[in-house]
Amino acid sequence: MGKLIRCITSCGEVMATAVDTTDIVNEAERIHKTSAVVTAALGRLLTAGSMMGNMLKGKDDTITLRVNGDGPTGSLIVVSDFNGDVRGYVQNPVVELPLNAKGKLDVGGAVGSNGLLYVLKDLGLKEPFSGSVPLVSGEIAEDITSYYALSEQIPTVCALGVLVNPDLSVKAAGGYIIQLLPAASDKTIDKLEKSITEMASVTTMLSGGMTPEEIVKTALKEFEVEVLYTQDIEYKCNCSKDRVSKALISLGKEELTEMAESETDTEISCHFCDKVYKFTSKELKNLI
Repeated sequence: MGKLIRCITSCGEVMATAVDTTDIVNEAERIHKTSAVVTAALGRLLTAGSMMGNMLKGKDDTITLRVNGDGPTGSLIVVSDFNGDVRGYVQNPVVELPLNAKGKLDVGGAVGSNGLLYVLKDLGLKEPFSGSVPLVSGEIAEDITSYYALSEQIPTVCALGVLVNPDLSVKAAGGYIIQLLPAASDKTIDKLEKSITEMASVTTMLSGGMTPEEIVKTALKEFEVEVLYTQDIEYKCNCSKDRVSKALISLGKEELTEMAESETDTEISCHFCDKVYKFTSKELKNLI
């Protein structure tokens, strides 16, 4: 179970969210059997998606992040609800690359720096809100920061990290998003910039035993911080046989008839959780 905390400074000028997504990213690795660099890439996007989903207002609201870069991972997709529960999928789960110049997993090389980050918010309105920005680096955090600056005009700092063990399990994963509110003064900006530049990496802090609350208070050490709420978050898929049935119906009568005439059961697997749903010929005929 992951942990999320949402805070505001007592001056009302800065909002902050931090998460520990170690368990979530471990679950994603277990489901998708990702290589180390892909675990890091998908894990970072899952972490960002959880925090961005938690910023939504309505209990039925969802946000979808899709990264389409020119790297070997192909597309990465993450869906989060308003609670911050997430699920994700990657087109190519196994990619092997040399470490980057800093001796770290080359997430940017795996994702690619040419492409787009798409953000789709389903807020229960007639049409969902959608926005997209060019990828800055493919390292995910910088791309999320760019999205907020260009699409929502919100000054934002985003930091994400995933530390993968030699056995491909996840030792630590998490991140934080800090945003300036409209009333933020130059003095507040200066204090925030100073404290953030002095911070260790997300994975260093988490693997050292720091909690999301301690991470926020480190980032906002120059401010008085009020905790708005804390909550558990998890890797959570909402697939069901009923949802898959509706998807099959959308294929149309002709294609369903073809499937129903097969001598074997039709198996449909969920991209997000790998669960397999079986449909007999009789069930397909009922759908027709």
